[in-house]
Amino acid sequence: MNPEALHIEPASPDPIYRQIVGQIVRLVAAGQCPPGTRLPSVREVAAVHAINPMTVSKAYSLLEEQGVLERLRGIGMVVAAQVDGRQPSAERAQALAPLLAELSRQARQLDLDFQQVTDALRPLMENKE
Repeated sequence: MNPEALHIEPASPDPIYRQIVGQIVRLVAAGQCPPGTRLPSVREVAAVHAINPMTVSKAYSLLEEQGVLERLRGIGMVVAAQVDGRQPSAERAQALAPLLAELSRQARQLDLDFQQVTDALRPLMENKE
């Protein structure tokens, strides 16, 4: 996994360590990081994103506690071998439910109809970054 695969939003109300945890969990759930995938080192992630190494370390530790990652001596952090891997699309889509509810609420507040929202969402979904 490349450290640039993580997208950090410093201005987000969500703490950076939670952003990292959430993104890695989603990458694993989607099968983009199968068991055994080596994660970039704490220093690599911190340097690429100009964040405190302790923040990355906290995220990795939480993922290790959750059983998503495991520490291998001489290699570093890898996706745990016992992780189920790619989840069914219905389960992955369910993870978006809170975000979609918020999007829907804000769209209604802005008096945007379904077509306007999907027109705005389409280019974002087609962007592979």
